[in-house]
Amino acid sequence: MMPRDTNQYGSVFGGVILSAIDQAGFIEARRHGLHRWVTAMIDRVEFHAPVHVGDVVLFETRTVGTGTSSVRIEVRVEAERFITGDTVKVTEATLTMVAVNAAGRPIPFASPPSVVVPGFSAGIHREEEPRQGGGSSQQGRAPRGSQKAAR
Repeated sequence: MMPRDTNQYGSVFGGVILSAIDQAGFIEARRHGLHRWVTAMIDRVEFHAPVHVGDVVLFETRTVGTGTSSVRIEVRVEAERFITGDTVKVTEATLTMVAVNAAGRPIPFASPPSVVVPGFSAGIHREEEPRQGGGSSQQGRAPRGSQKAAR
């Protein structure tokens, strides 16, 4: 993490981590359909260890449940210490993300894409079906089964 993300003691603000959790949840939800995804809920978040300037923060996600328009996603956050290289658990959270239309109303996430992506035709289709498990990354895909992203 960078100095702009920290307080005067060199610890990253909890809100910075929460924002990144929300972004990681969106990326995992997006795997289930090309829609507007909104955060409906984040379960309790308890911080177990601080994140310091220079630490590499890892966000690992996986889908743990699906409804018609919603997806429940677990996000595990770890920090790799800059000095020692040790990895510590920072926090974990479960998010509920909901696919919505332009009016903000829930829609089935299995429906055709509801957003236009510049550079792609309106008829874009996914090559694979949405997954029940797996993971997401914020900076590209890792091999299946170990979807992590560093920030």
